[in-house]
Amino acid sequence: MENITVPPTSTHDYPRGHIGEDDIFGRAKTLSRKQMAREHRKMRARGEMLEVIDYWRPESRSDCLKMARPCLYVSCRHHLYLDVNPETGSIKFNFPDMDVWELPISCALDIADRGGITLEEVGGIMNLTRERIRQVEVRGLEKLKEVDEDQGGVQVYADWEP
Repeated sequence: MENITVPPTSTHDYPRGHIGEDDIFGRAKTLSRKQMAREHRKMRARGEMLEVIDYWRPESRSDCLKMARPCLYVSCRHHLYLDVNPETGSIKFNFPDMDVWELPISCALDIADRGGITLEEVGGIMNLTRERIRQVEVRGLEKLKEVDEDQGGVQVYADWEP
């Protein structure tokens, strides 16, 4: 009989070094604006459009800290379930084979609170390879170096309040 491991219910339940490249899930999938518009028209024609409901959602990190994990607010910019490309409007589903509530870790800020972690751990969390994480890190550091010192330099990012 095969052993089945149930994922922890909180990011704090994962020991350091637990998530690595072996834990990478199905490949990410991207949904373009055209595909979304086409699906929207089909749903509207079938009468399947849901009513937009105004609901409470966390507005600050202090609100998030009090909430249960995994976080279900996928529209948050720090949520790991999906990424929105601001230039094209496309949506990339990082974990297409999982539902939001199945994610072992859902918030990038929870990971940052843990402190420094290895490229393998970041790759496992973000469903990317270690090499891709290294490339993203190099690109981010290059962008930080390009910041004009007259505009406040890197300190602008350190003081940024979204």
